[in-house]
Amino acid sequence: MFKIAVAGTGYVGLVAGVCFAEVGHQVICVDIDDHKVKMMKQGISPIFEAGLEELMRKNYKAGRLDYTTDYVSAYKAADAIFIGVGTPEQPDGSANLSYIATVARQIAENIEKDCLVVVKSTVPVGTNDKVEQFINDFLVNDVKVEVASNPEFLAQGTAVYDTLHAKRIIIGTESKWAENMLMQIYEPFKLPIVSVNRRSAEMIKYASNDFLALKISYMNDIANLCELVGADIQDVAKGMSFDDRIGSKFLNAGIGYGGSCFPKDTKALEYLARQNGYEFRTVKAAIEVNADQKTLLFKKASRRLITFHGLKVAVLGLTFKPGTDDLREAPSLENIPLLLEQGADIYAYDPVGMDNFKRKYPEGAANGSGSITYVNGPEEALNGANVCFIFTEWGEIKAVKPAEYKAKMRTPLVYDGRNLYEVSTMKEAGVEYYSVGRK
Repeated sequence: MFKIAVAGTGYVGLVAGVCFAEVGHQVICVDIDDHKVKMMKQGISPIFEAGLEELMRKNYKAGRLDYTTDYVSAYKAADAIFIGVGTPEQPDGSANLSYIATVARQIAENIEKDCLVVVKSTVPVGTNDKVEQFINDFLVNDVKVEVASNPEFLAQGTAVYDTLHAKRIIIGTESKWAENMLMQIYEPFKLPIVSVNRRSAEMIKYASNDFLALKISYMNDIANLCELVGADIQDVAKGMSFDDRIGSKFLNAGIGYGGSCFPKDTKALEYLARQNGYEFRTVKAAIEVNADQKTLLFKKASRRLITFHGLKVAVLGLTFKPGTDDLREAPSLENIPLLLEQGADIYAYDPVGMDNFKRKYPEGAANGSGSITYVNGPEEALNGANVCFIFTEWGEIKAVKPAEYKAKMRTPLVYDGRNLYEVSTMKEAGVEYYSVGRK
């Protein structure tokens, strides 16, 4: 087993570190936030992720997992250092690599033995070459350092399961020494390993995520056409799903993709193409479709209503998907400002995302003439509401029966961005119901 240091305790770093400890490695997770480190030592996760806190407590108690702000000691003793810090999107679509650079310099100035540095963060193709050169430029001691690429493919809400039961592990190396060490680190996982060079590994990450984003945008485009010609997108998706060349995943139409990966990775790959003099037309189209799709329901409702001013608007779901408290690129962030600007009185509910949303939109009066109130359940949001928007398919929201919209709302007018209900069932319940890709 290896001594592993993990730089960064966000989704990528913390989940990776905990799972490495779970299979038997000695792991120390490094973060600059002392308060966050103290929380993690108590078994409290800084992110909402199913099953994560249980494994944190189990492996911390077993002595295989620890947390620190002392990167000097952590990197000095490590056989391998995994970098899992953020690479946020910049205004031009490129990735901000400043956090990677900071960690790389800290590693260079403090390692005292041969070390494998593994970049798990999503980075543009060619970044790992630069990281290796950067570390060697600042290297203090006479030791061997190599950099490998090991992109993650976890989904928020199922990150622990996705790591421990991955479909494949991608490793990108430039030497047998680096390849063999990564193979040994991942051997306890008993999972398929695909070994390629560094640049191919970097591209696999972008190509995989962008393909899924393309699939989502394609289905949303088909859904919009279905509405115009009288077809039903759910019937269309079902018919497509039987073709094993297409598969059944990512065929659900809705109000667009969000989260920390798809929006950022599509823009980053499109930017990379432009930088190399190539127009990435398919990915560019996916980005454009997704941007339009997010406000599709607001536009439908605006055509139906004279104004939102003074109306009670129920908003069910704030996070970009169920199973996470992450709001990044969530449709709610596009639609709620538009509703507030038009004077809507919003009553919002989300099982885990409200605290994060309150930081952006505190309770009470907001910009424009509207206001926002956070409530404890769907029923409270719906009571006396003039219109309802469904943005996230949480179980608590799916559990609301069609008849409840009719009984609780002042005017049962529902705009469903996740196609949770059958059109005929809502009609029978007396609900005026608008969804995506269905009449």
